[in-house]
Amino acid sequence: MILFLTLIYVALIAAMIKIKVLPNNLAVKLSPIAFAILLLIFLFVPMQWGAPTGSAVVLRHSVQIVPNVAGQVTEVPIEANQPVKKGTVLFRIDPTQYKARVDQLNAQLELAQLRLEQFTELQRRNAGNRFQVEEANAGVRTLKAQLEDAKWQLDSTTIKAPADGFATAIALRSGARVAALPLAPAMAFIDTSETIIAAQIAQIYTRHIKVGNEAEITFKALPGQVYKARVDTILPAISEGQVTVSGLAASPRQLGSRPFVIRLKLDQPDAADDLPAGTFGQVAIYTSAAAAAHPIRRVMLRMQAWLNYLIPF
Repeated sequence: MILFLTLIYVALIAAMIKIKVLPNNLAVKLSPIAFAILLLIFLFVPMQWGAPTGSAVVLRHSVQIVPNVAGQVTEVPIEANQPVKKGTVLFRIDPTQYKARVDQLNAQLELAQLRLEQFTELQRRNAGNRFQVEEANAGVRTLKAQLEDAKWQLDSTTIKAPADGFATAIALRSGARVAALPLAPAMAFIDTSETIIAAQIAQIYTRHIKVGNEAEITFKALPGQVYKARVDTILPAISEGQVTVSGLAASPRQLGSRPFVIRLKLDQPDAADDLPAGTFGQVAIYTSAAAAAHPIRRVMLRMQAWLNYLIPF
């Protein structure tokens, strides 16, 4: 952009020399160098912190689907990458053993309730004692709790979508056996109920960024288009500043100035809903500083948007 503006300045100087508005001397011929230096110092350097720019990406939450119970898969009724609503069945596990457990506990509970009634009647007639009634009552409550757990396990043999979204890369098939282990998820589910747009801004340029600042975004997948947005959140931590429990003494590592992460909210929230997670873009944030440089940044972002037709990376 500096070169572009300098060339415009050179063209104006050449035209003014030709029509004899300016003298054709060394000072006039060297003035483009001074012009470029002044642009750099008073416009483009302040623009870096007054209207910082950085990379942006479309993010969505990924949920690892781990069943609450183990068993053999009997049905996988969904297709990979096809949108489903919250509560749609993802797959089913053979419920035979879990249904049998429910039936068994129902039978035991009926007998325990009958014994409780009998002991209660005997106590009322002074033919029994209070301990037998309390013991029978505790047995009924225990069986009811076990029955609730068994019903929950039976219901858990049908695994449903936790939100609106889609399952991707489905390798699960009928006949496969799944386990209730966090390290062995059955499938990955992409939650599309919320679309997150995050930008990375170099630390040196973030000092004037505030929540609510105006921003603009252009995506590689949508060349030529620029979307209005606002700064929604400035994440208060990155992995460089995270301390984790390890049981080891402090271990020196290579430190560096990593970008800070800024979360953005589009003025048109549904504009990015159809974009795949991972869609790359460029963002410009307009702070309260260096307002004179904002028009230049807007022009540069739109130039980037049109260059997206030609530059694939």
